[in-house]
Amino acid sequence: MIDVGYVRSNMLPEQAPPSSTVGPIKWVRENLFNGVVNSILTLLSMYFMWYVLSGLLPWMWYGSWTASSLKDCREVIAAAAEDHTSGHGAACWAVIRERYLQLIYGFYSAELYWRPNLAFILMLVALVPVLFNSLPRRMLWFSAVYPFVAFWLLWGGALWFPVMIIVGFFFGYFAFAIFSKALGSLAGAIAAIFAPLIWWFIFAGFASSTVSSMIPLGLEAVESAKFGGFMLSIIIGVTGIVLSLPLGILLALGRQTNLFIVKTLCVGFIEFIRGVPLITLLFVASTLLNYFLPPGTTFDIILRVIIMVTLFASAYMAETIRGGLAALPKGQYEAADSLGLNYWKATRLIIMPQALKISIPGIVSTFIGLFKDSVLVSIIGLMDPIGLTNNIRADANWNGIVWELYGFIALMFFIFCFGMSRYSMYLERKLKTIH
Repeated sequence: MIDVGYVRSNMLPEQAPPSSTVGPIKWVRENLFNGVVNSILTLLSMYFMWYVLSGLLPWMWYGSWTASSLKDCREVIAAAAEDHTSGHGAACWAVIRERYLQLIYGFYSAELYWRPNLAFILMLVALVPVLFNSLPRRMLWFSAVYPFVAFWLLWGGALWFPVMIIVGFFFGYFAFAIFSKALGSLAGAIAAIFAPLIWWFIFAGFASSTVSSMIPLGLEAVESAKFGGFMLSIIIGVTGIVLSLPLGILLALGRQTNLFIVKTLCVGFIEFIRGVPLITLLFVASTLLNYFLPPGTTFDIILRVIIMVTLFASAYMAETIRGGLAALPKGQYEAADSLGLNYWKATRLIIMPQALKISIPGIVSTFIGLFKDSVLVSIIGLMDPIGLTNNIRADANWNGIVWELYGFIALMFFIFCFGMSRYSMYLERKLKTIH
């Protein structure tokens, strides 16, 4: 017998893997049909989706955009109907086309729409350097000044009033520098709080009117009763988000401090606010708060709502951040002490950046919840998008229309909230560290 050995002189070309082990087919097999139970659930889910979409998509697609009333809308739909729909089986989007400006601006004067539009554009400009640190840090000065510019654009009035509000912060800064150097950081912090309050409540109004009499600069004043729609929701939501984060950080730090009075006040505030429904606080802001103010005192209803919403969100924010502080290993605190850093420097440079990174999902969830909770102001008479739906349906032309209005409002809120969640995921990926 002769043994013949074979040695390959060239390699076979690389073959593509089987189609069932790569690409979409692999994903479907591993995630949708990787077992009997999972396959049954997948088929039931697909049937449910088909059942819902087969009725929803024709209702949306064959709707009317041209009618001037609900009755005309149903007649137009019935005239164009085929076997797939009936006179009541399609959406009447004409109400959105006719009332979309009201849903966005409320009762704000049409000739003044440029002011909220400009305020919204400037808000995006102010948020960009805060959300993306690749931009020049000098732009943060505009972010700090923007709230006062937006207030002046939206409410109008004398230019010097928001300027005097800004002056109050300078008084707080100088009071902190002077008193902390002479009496310690705690005395400086107390002085930094009371100095602006004294200026705002006692001297700011007089100073503003005095300067306005000499240099009259201002815009046409707009009363808060004309605010409404998504403009009102954005004002309450964004303001509450911006103010609740720093206040929540201070409350979280105060709850963990060794100063008995500060810790007791912070714990009492957090537990009280978390134990009271938001709607109760809104009723306090709209009705009961007037009983505690001096006779003749006028306190803007939107400002009262913003204060209560901010306090409510800050209590939940404090607990979220406290969770991030508790998750840090003890070695981080010891490392800060070994570097000789004082409490504030250690907190600002080492502790708080790591705690905030850990707390990003909870913080964004609180932001999203706060923005959605802004619709609760309709219960106290403010015309947010939900409140405006009642106003629109009170019109005889649109009496009886429901789903189209709520669907449009739900879509707009989804866009805002989905954008916040996507940014949260982007921030988590960007700040992710490899251990």
